[in-house]
Amino acid sequence: MNDPFWIWQQPEWPHFSWQAEPLAPLLRACTQAQGRLLGMLGAVGSDTEAQSSLDAMLQNIVTSSAIEGEQLNVGSVRSSLARRLGVSEEGRTTARSEGLAELLLDATCAHQQPLDLQRLYKWHCWLFPSDDNLSARPLRIGALRGDEPMQVVSGRIDQPTVHFEAPPRTGLEEQLSKFLTWFESSRSDASLDPSLRAGIAHFWFVTLHPFDDGNGRLTRAITDLALAQGEQQAIRFYAMSASILDDRAGYYRILEASQKGTLDITAWLQWFLDTLLKSLEQALARIDRVLAKARFWQTHRGQPLSTEQVKVLNRLLDGGERGFEDGISAAQYQAVAKVSKATATRHLADLLAKGCLVRLSGGGRSTRYRANTDGGDSGASIGP
Repeated sequence: MNDPFWIWQQPEWPHFSWQAEPLAPLLRACTQAQGRLLGMLGAVGSDTEAQSSLDAMLQNIVTSSAIEGEQLNVGSVRSSLARRLGVSEEGRTTARSEGLAELLLDATCAHQQPLDLQRLYKWHCWLFPSDDNLSARPLRIGALRGDEPMQVVSGRIDQPTVHFEAPPRTGLEEQLSKFLTWFESSRSDASLDPSLRAGIAHFWFVTLHPFDDGNGRLTRAITDLALAQGEQQAIRFYAMSASILDDRAGYYRILEASQKGTLDITAWLQWFLDTLLKSLEQALARIDRVLAKARFWQTHRGQPLSTEQVKVLNRLLDGGERGFEDGISAAQYQAVAKVSKATATRHLADLLAKGCLVRLSGGGRSTRYRANTDGGDSGASIGP
Protein backbone atom coordinates (compact mmCIF):
# COMPACT_ATOMS: atom_id res chain seq x y z
CA MET A 1 0.00 0.00 0.00
CA ASN A 2 1.31 3.45 -0.90
CA ASP A 3 2.19 5.91 1.85
CA PRO A 4 -0.41 8.65 2.42
CA PHE A 5 0.16 11.59 0.09
CA TRP A 6 -2.44 13.99 1.52
CA ILE A 7 -2.79 14.69 5.22
CA TRP A 8 -6.42 13.56 5.23
CA GLN A 9 -5.22 10.10 4.13
CA GLN A 10 -3.27 9.67 7.38
CA PRO A 11 -4.80 6.87 9.52
CA GLU A 12 -5.23 9.18 12.52
CA TRP A 13 -6.76 12.09 10.59
CA PRO A 14 -7.96 14.55 11.89
CA HIS A 15 -6.11 14.15 15.23
CA PHE A 16 -3.58 16.96 14.85
CA SER A 17 -0.51 17.44 17.00
CA TRP A 18 2.00 20.27 17.44
CA GLN A 19 5.15 21.15 19.34
CA ALA A 20 4.39 23.58 22.18
CA GLU A 21 7.91 24.98 22.65
CA PRO A 22 8.39 26.79 19.30
CA LEU A 23 4.82 28.15 19.47
CA ALA A 24 5.03 29.51 23.03
CA PRO A 25 6.80 32.83 22.25
CA LEU A 26 4.36 33.61 19.43
CA LEU A 27 1.35 32.77 21.60
CA ARG A 28 2.64 35.08 24.35
CA ALA A 29 3.24 37.88 21.85
CA CYS A 30 -0.25 37.50 20.35
CA THR A 31 -1.90 37.48 23.77
CA GLN A 32 0.02 40.58 24.85
CA ALA A 33 -0.81 42.40 21.60
CA GLN A 34 -4.51 41.52 21.93
CA GLY A 35 -4.47 42.84 25.50
CA ARG A 36 -2.74 46.08 24.49
CA LEU A 37 -5.17 46.59 21.63
CA LEU A 38 -8.24 46.11 23.82
CA GLY A 39 -6.70 48.39 26.45
CA MET A 40 -5.99 51.15 23.94
CA LEU A 41 -9.56 51.01 22.66
CA GLY A 42 -10.74 52.15 26.06
CA ALA A 43 -9.17 55.53 25.33
CA VAL A 44 -10.92 55.89 21.97
CA GLY A 45 -14.29 57.66 21.70
CA SER A 46 -17.36 55.80 20.46
CA ASP A 47 -17.39 57.59 17.10
CA THR A 48 -13.72 56.79 16.50
CA GLU A 49 -14.29 53.22 17.66
CA ALA A 50 -17.10 52.73 15.13
CA GLN A 51 -15.01 54.23 12.34
CA SER A 52 -11.98 52.10 13.23
CA SER A 53 -14.13 48.97 13.30
CA LEU A 54 -15.64 49.87 9.93
CA ASP A 55 -12.17 50.39 8.42
CA ALA A 56 -10.90 47.05 9.77
CA MET A 57 -13.95 45.11 8.56
CA LEU A 58 -13.77 46.75 5.15
CA GLN A 59 -10.10 45.82 4.89
CA ASN A 60 -10.90 42.25 5.95
CA ILE A 61 -13.60 41.76 3.30
CA VAL A 62 -11.67 43.40 0.46
CA THR A 63 -8.40 41.56 1.17
CA SER A 64 -10.07 38.17 1.71
CA SER A 65 -11.50 38.43 -1.80
CA ALA A 66 -8.20 39.76 -3.16
CA ILE A 67 -6.44 36.60 -1.90
CA GLU A 68 -8.69 34.72 -4.36
CA GLY A 69 -7.95 37.21 -7.13
CA GLU A 70 -11.29 39.07 -6.93
CA GLN A 71 -11.27 42.87 -6.87
CA LEU A 72 -14.34 44.22 -5.08
CA ASN A 73 -16.02 47.60 -5.39
CA VAL A 74 -14.66 49.10 -2.17
CA GLY A 75 -17.24 51.89 -2.06
CA SER A 76 -20.16 49.46 -2.25
CA VAL A 77 -18.75 47.22 0.49
CA ARG A 78 -18.07 50.24 2.70
CA SER A 79 -21.65 51.48 2.25
CA SER A 80 -23.08 48.06 3.10
CA LEU A 81 -20.97 47.85 6.26
CA ALA A 82 -21.59 51.46 7.31
CA ARG A 83 -25.36 51.06 7.21
CA ARG A 84 -25.21 48.00 9.44
CA LEU A 85 -22.77 49.60 11.88
CA GLY A 86 -24.78 52.79 12.19
CA VAL A 87 -22.07 54.93 10.59
CA SER A 88 -23.47 57.78 8.53
CA GLU A 89 -22.24 57.27 4.96
CA GLU A 90 -24.02 57.31 1.64
CA GLY A 91 -23.23 55.17 -1.35
CA ARG A 92 -24.51 52.56 -3.75
CA THR A 93 -24.63 48.95 -2.61
CA THR A 94 -24.86 45.72 -4.60
CA ALA A 95 -26.12 42.22 -3.85
CA ARG A 96 -22.46 41.22 -3.64
CA SER A 97 -21.50 43.89 -1.11
CA GLU A 98 -24.64 43.27 0.95
CA GLY A 99 -23.93 39.53 1.17
CA LEU A 100 -20.28 40.00 2.12
CA ALA A 101 -21.20 42.49 4.84
CA GLU A 102 -23.86 40.13 6.21
CA LEU A 103 -21.36 37.25 6.27
CA LEU A 104 -18.61 39.06 8.19
CA LEU A 105 -20.99 40.68 10.66
CA ASP A 106 -22.74 37.36 11.31
CA ALA A 107 -19.36 35.68 11.87
CA THR A 108 -18.21 38.33 14.35
CA CYS A 109 -21.20 40.07 15.95
CA ALA A 110 -23.04 36.75 16.36
CA HIS A 111 -19.97 34.94 17.66
CA GLN A 112 -21.93 33.39 20.54
CA GLN A 113 -24.17 31.50 18.13
CA PRO A 114 -23.12 27.91 17.30
CA LEU A 115 -21.60 27.13 13.92
CA ASP A 116 -23.64 24.41 12.27
CA LEU A 117 -24.18 23.19 8.72
CA GLN A 118 -27.23 25.41 8.14
CA ARG A 119 -25.25 28.49 9.17
CA LEU A 120 -22.49 27.52 6.74
CA TYR A 121 -25.07 27.12 3.98
CA LYS A 122 -26.41 30.59 4.79
CA TRP A 123 -22.89 32.05 4.61
CA HIS A 124 -22.35 30.36 1.25
CA CYS A 125 -25.57 31.90 -0.10
CA TRP A 126 -24.44 35.33 1.07
CA LEU A 127 -21.11 34.75 -0.63
CA PHE A 128 -22.78 33.94 -3.95
CA PRO A 129 -26.02 35.92 -4.32
CA SER A 130 -28.04 34.37 -7.12
CA ASP A 131 -28.35 37.60 -9.10
CA ASP A 132 -24.63 38.40 -8.86
CA ASN A 133 -22.88 35.09 -9.52
CA LEU A 134 -19.40 35.79 -10.86
CA SER A 135 -18.36 32.17 -11.30
CA ALA A 136 -17.58 30.92 -14.79
CA ARG A 137 -19.36 27.63 -14.06
CA PRO A 138 -22.64 26.70 -12.38
CA LEU A 139 -22.24 26.45 -8.60
CA ARG A 140 -24.12 24.47 -6.00
CA ILE A 141 -24.98 27.41 -3.78
CA GLY A 142 -25.90 26.64 -0.20
CA ALA A 143 -25.03 22.96 -0.70
CA LEU A 144 -21.95 20.75 -0.50
CA ARG A 145 -19.84 20.09 -3.60
CA GLY A 146 -20.55 17.32 -6.08
CA ASP A 147 -18.88 13.98 -6.77
CA GLU A 148 -16.13 15.23 -9.08
CA PRO A 149 -12.63 15.47 -7.52
CA MET A 150 -11.91 18.82 -5.81
CA GLN A 151 -8.38 19.85 -6.78
CA VAL A 152 -6.30 23.01 -6.64
CA VAL A 153 -4.19 23.03 -9.81
CA SER A 154 -1.97 25.33 -11.83
CA GLY A 155 0.02 25.15 -15.05
CA ARG A 156 -0.92 23.85 -18.49
CA ILE A 157 -4.21 22.02 -19.03
CA ASP A 158 -2.40 19.02 -20.49
CA GLN A 159 0.28 19.00 -17.74
CA PRO A 160 -1.34 20.42 -14.61
CA THR A 161 0.40 20.67 -11.24
CA VAL A 162 -1.90 19.43 -8.48
CA HIS A 163 -1.19 21.49 -5.37
CA PHE A 164 -3.96 19.95 -3.32
CA GLU A 165 -6.77 17.42 -3.56
CA ALA A 166 -9.58 17.53 -1.01
CA PRO A 167 -11.14 14.45 0.61
CA PRO A 168 -13.63 12.65 -1.67
CA ARG A 169 -17.29 13.59 -1.68
CA THR A 170 -18.24 10.25 -0.15
CA GLY A 171 -18.16 10.72 3.60
CA LEU A 172 -17.87 14.52 3.41
CA GLU A 173 -20.95 15.04 5.60
CA GLU A 174 -19.36 12.94 8.33
CA GLN A 175 -16.04 14.77 7.99
CA LEU A 176 -17.74 18.16 8.20
CA SER A 177 -19.82 17.00 11.18
CA LYS A 178 -16.63 16.06 13.03
CA PHE A 179 -15.20 19.52 12.37
CA LEU A 180 -18.35 21.34 13.50
CA THR A 181 -18.63 19.21 16.65
CA TRP A 182 -15.00 19.94 17.52
CA PHE A 183 -15.40 23.65 16.75
CA GLU A 184 -18.29 23.90 19.21
CA SER A 185 -16.83 21.71 21.97
CA SER A 186 -13.36 23.31 21.79
CA ARG A 187 -14.79 26.72 22.76
CA SER A 188 -14.82 25.55 26.38
CA ASP A 189 -11.48 23.69 26.25
CA ALA A 190 -9.35 25.60 28.75
CA SER A 191 -6.26 23.66 27.67
CA LEU A 192 -6.46 24.95 24.07
CA ASP A 193 -5.28 28.51 23.48
CA PRO A 194 -7.95 30.47 21.49
CA SER A 195 -5.40 31.60 18.89
CA LEU A 196 -4.26 28.00 18.36
CA ARG A 197 -7.90 26.97 18.05
CA ALA A 198 -8.39 29.57 15.31
CA GLY A 199 -5.32 28.27 13.46
CA ILE A 200 -6.46 24.65 13.70
CA ALA A 201 -9.98 25.56 12.54
CA HIS A 202 -8.55 27.46 9.56
CA PHE A 203 -6.38 24.55 8.44
CA TRP A 204 -8.97 21.85 9.07
CA PHE A 205 -11.82 23.54 7.21
CA VAL A 206 -9.78 24.66 4.19
CA THR A 207 -8.45 21.08 3.91
CA LEU A 208 -12.01 19.71 3.82
CA HIS A 209 -12.85 22.19 1.02
CA PRO A 210 -16.54 21.27 1.28
CA PHE A 211 -18.02 23.66 -1.31
CA ASP A 212 -17.69 24.13 -5.06
CA ASP A 213 -16.22 27.60 -4.55
CA GLY A 214 -15.68 30.13 -1.78
CA ASN A 215 -13.85 27.74 0.55
CA GLY A 216 -11.01 30.15 1.22
CA ARG A 217 -13.31 33.05 2.09
CA LEU A 218 -15.49 30.85 4.30
CA THR A 219 -12.34 29.56 6.00
CA ARG A 220 -11.26 33.10 6.83
CA ALA A 221 -14.78 33.91 8.09
CA ILE A 222 -14.54 30.89 10.41
CA THR A 223 -11.16 32.20 11.55
CA ASP A 224 -12.72 35.59 12.35
CA LEU A 225 -15.49 33.80 14.24
CA ALA A 226 -12.97 31.78 16.27
CA LEU A 227 -10.92 34.90 17.09
CA ALA A 228 -14.06 36.82 18.12
CA GLN A 229 -15.07 33.91 20.36
CA GLY A 230 -11.63 33.80 21.92
CA GLU A 231 -11.59 37.53 22.64
CA GLN A 232 -15.29 37.70 23.56
CA GLN A 233 -15.24 40.81 21.39
CA ALA A 234 -17.70 41.27 18.52
CA ILE A 235 -16.19 44.49 17.20
CA ARG A 236 -13.11 43.90 15.05
CA PHE A 237 -10.14 46.24 14.98
CA TYR A 238 -7.70 44.16 12.99
CA ALA A 239 -7.91 42.37 9.65
CA MET A 240 -6.03 39.09 9.49
CA SER A 241 -6.93 38.64 5.82
CA ALA A 242 -4.87 41.75 5.03
CA SER A 243 -1.78 40.17 6.59
CA ILE A 244 -2.44 36.91 4.73
CA LEU A 245 -2.66 38.88 1.47
CA ASP A 246 0.68 40.54 2.27
CA ASP A 247 2.23 37.05 2.19
CA ARG A 248 -0.16 35.38 -0.22
CA ALA A 249 2.55 33.23 -1.82
CA GLY A 250 3.77 32.14 1.61
CA TYR A 251 0.19 31.33 2.62
CA TYR A 252 -0.27 28.94 -0.28
CA ARG A 253 3.21 27.43 0.19
CA ILE A 254 2.67 26.58 3.86
CA LEU A 255 -0.83 25.23 3.16
CA GLU A 256 0.46 22.98 0.39
CA ALA A 257 3.40 21.73 2.45
CA SER A 258 1.22 21.07 5.50
CA GLN A 259 -1.52 19.34 3.48
CA LYS A 260 1.13 16.99 2.08
CA GLY A 261 2.70 16.48 5.52
CA THR A 262 2.05 14.62 8.72
CA LEU A 263 -0.55 15.38 11.37
CA ASP A 264 2.07 17.47 13.21
CA ILE A 265 1.01 20.95 12.02
CA THR A 266 3.54 22.97 14.02
CA ALA A 267 4.91 24.71 10.92
CA TRP A 268 1.42 25.80 9.84
CA LEU A 269 0.58 27.09 13.33
CA GLN A 270 3.86 29.03 13.44
CA TRP A 271 2.97 30.74 10.17
CA PHE A 272 -0.58 31.40 11.33
CA LEU A 273 0.45 32.91 14.68
CA ASP A 274 3.16 35.01 13.07
CA THR A 275 0.61 36.38 10.59
CA LEU A 276 -1.92 37.02 13.37
CA LEU A 277 0.74 38.92 15.30
CA LYS A 278 1.50 41.10 12.28
CA SER A 279 -2.18 41.99 11.89
CA LEU A 280 -2.41 42.87 15.60
CA GLU A 281 0.71 45.03 15.40
CA GLN A 282 -0.69 46.87 12.37
CA ALA A 283 -3.90 47.53 14.30
CA LEU A 284 -1.92 48.77 17.31
CA ALA A 285 -0.04 51.21 15.08
CA ARG A 286 -3.31 52.39 13.52
CA ILE A 287 -5.01 52.96 16.90
CA ASP A 288 -1.87 54.68 18.18
CA ARG A 289 -2.13 57.11 15.25
CA VAL A 290 -5.80 57.71 16.08
CA LEU A 291 -4.94 58.52 19.69
CA ALA A 292 -1.98 60.69 18.68
CA LYS A 293 -4.23 62.58 16.27
CA ALA A 294 -6.83 63.16 19.01
CA ARG A 295 -4.13 64.42 21.41
CA PHE A 296 -2.70 66.69 18.71
CA TRP A 297 -6.01 68.42 17.98
CA GLN A 298 -6.74 68.69 21.69
CA THR A 299 -3.41 70.50 22.12
CA HIS A 300 -3.94 72.79 19.11
CA ARG A 301 -7.72 73.24 19.35
CA GLY A 302 -7.36 77.01 19.91
CA GLN A 303 -4.94 77.64 17.02
CA PRO A 304 -6.31 79.65 14.07
CA LEU A 305 -5.48 77.47 11.06
CA SER A 306 -6.49 77.66 7.41
CA THR A 307 -8.46 74.92 5.69
CA GLU A 308 -5.34 73.97 3.71
CA GLN A 309 -3.23 73.69 6.86
CA VAL A 310 -5.79 71.46 8.54
CA LYS A 311 -5.96 69.23 5.45
CA VAL A 312 -2.19 68.72 5.35
CA LEU A 313 -1.93 68.16 9.11
CA ASN A 314 -4.61 65.47 8.93
CA ARG A 315 -2.75 63.74 6.10
CA LEU A 316 0.41 63.75 8.21
CA LEU A 317 -1.43 62.50 11.29
CA ASP A 318 -3.32 59.74 9.46
CA GLY A 319 -0.16 58.10 8.15
CA GLY A 320 -0.64 54.87 6.23
CA GLU A 321 -0.61 54.72 2.44
CA ARG A 322 -1.91 58.27 2.05
CA GLY A 323 0.39 59.74 4.69
CA PHE A 324 3.97 60.95 4.54
CA GLU A 325 6.01 58.61 6.72
CA ASP A 326 9.22 60.53 5.95
CA GLY A 327 7.63 63.92 6.53
CA ILE A 328 6.45 66.46 3.98
CA SER A 329 8.47 68.91 1.88
CA ALA A 330 7.44 72.38 0.81
CA ALA A 331 6.80 71.09 -2.72
CA GLN A 332 4.56 68.27 -1.39
CA TYR A 333 2.70 70.75 0.82
CA GLN A 334 2.10 72.89 -2.25
CA ALA A 335 0.73 69.88 -4.17
CA VAL A 336 -1.52 68.55 -1.38
CA ALA A 337 -2.87 71.94 -0.31
CA LYS A 338 -3.12 73.16 -3.93
CA VAL A 339 -1.51 76.52 -3.11
CA SER A 340 1.31 78.56 -4.61
CA LYS A 341 4.95 78.08 -3.63
CA ALA A 342 4.94 81.33 -1.67
CA THR A 343 1.75 80.37 0.21
CA ALA A 344 3.16 76.92 1.00
CA THR A 345 6.31 78.51 2.47
CA ARG A 346 4.21 80.94 4.52
CA HIS A 347 1.89 78.18 5.79
CA LEU A 348 4.80 75.98 6.82
CA ALA A 349 6.48 78.84 8.68
CA ASP A 350 3.22 79.55 10.49
CA LEU A 351 2.77 75.90 11.46
CA LEU A 352 6.33 75.76 12.77
CA ALA A 353 5.82 78.90 14.82
CA LYS A 354 2.61 77.51 16.32
CA GLY A 355 4.28 74.22 17.25
CA CYS A 356 2.13 72.16 14.89
CA LEU A 357 5.14 70.94 12.89
CA VAL A 358 8.73 70.02 13.65
CA ARG A 359 11.60 70.19 11.18
CA LEU A 360 13.40 66.96 10.38
CA SER A 361 17.13 66.72 9.67
CA GLY A 362 18.33 68.10 6.35
CA GLY A 363 18.12 71.55 4.89
CA GLY A 364 17.48 73.66 1.83
CA ARG A 365 15.16 72.08 -0.74
CA SER A 366 15.36 68.73 1.09
CA THR A 367 13.92 70.13 4.32
CA ARG A 368 11.01 68.02 5.54
CA TYR A 369 8.47 68.43 8.33
CA ARG A 370 6.29 66.15 10.42
CA ALA A 371 3.35 66.74 12.74
CA ASN A 372 4.48 67.59 16.26
CA THR A 373 2.74 64.80 18.17
CA ASP A 374 5.22 65.14 21.06
CA GLY A 375 4.01 68.58 22.05
CA GLY A 376 7.61 69.84 22.29
CA ASP A 377 9.37 72.85 20.83
CA SER A 378 9.12 73.08 17.05
CA GLY A 379 12.63 74.41 16.44
CA ALA A 380 13.94 77.34 14.48
CA SER A 381 12.49 79.22 11.51
CA ILE A 382 11.69 77.66 8.15
CA GLY A 383 14.33 77.11 5.48
CA PRO A 384 14.16 78.36 1.87
